[in-house]
Amino acid sequence: QNYLDNFWPDLKAAHELFDSILQAQRERESESQENNGKEYPEHLPVEILEAGIKSGRYIQGTLNVNKHRAQLEAFVRLQGFGSKETG
Repeated sequence: QNYLDNFWPDLKAAHELFDSILQAQRERESESQENNGKEYPEHLPVEILEAGIKSGRYIQGTLNVNKHRAQLEAFVRLQGFGSKETG
């Protein structure tokens, strides 16, 4: 803010962009506080997930996404299986 005020006081678009970014950051921080610091709300309570994993209804694994083709390539590496087993 100081930089824009001191060096670019007449550049209205930059000031508007800065204000927009600042507002988005404040909204994100507010949402994070509402979710107890979690970026995304949980879909199911932890107790239900743990019970589902234990009973075999759910499986636990690690999601791996191709950073270059994220829309097209991803797989889940299942825990408890060999390193080459994927689902």
